[in-house]
Amino acid sequence: MILLSSCVSGLNKMQKDELISYKSRGLKVEEKKEGLAAGLGILPGVGSFYTGNVGYGIINLLSWPLSIFWEPISGYNGAQQVNYHATKASVSKKRKKSMRDLDRRFEDNKISQKKYLLQKREIEDEYSAF
Repeated sequence: MILLSSCVSGLNKMQKDELISYKSRGLKVEEKKEGLAAGLGILPGVGSFYTGNVGYGIINLLSWPLSIFWEPISGYNGAQQVNYHATKASVSKKRKKSMRDLDRRFEDNKISQKKYLLQKREIEDEYSAF
């Protein structure tokens, strides 16, 4: 039962660093509150249900009271995953929009090639993880 109900795997080191980098620049999207997900994990399966991990939630509900040992961690990890993927999607969308706007200005001869290249580099730096 414990093997089946293992925690939702957390982010790897690179993903955590990436999320921290986005957060420091105000780009992190927080769809799920990590602390709330961990707190809800005290209740059987609720942390997992909150983060959309219904399968884990059911397993944790069925394995209560043992699941109280891993469910807060599972909820926290689930919230981190949701936020990471939401942040990546948001950053990608913003980067594409900025590049599309820059390309249009260049195509309409509103900026020089030199200015285009400089602004393109700025956009890439703004939306890169590191």
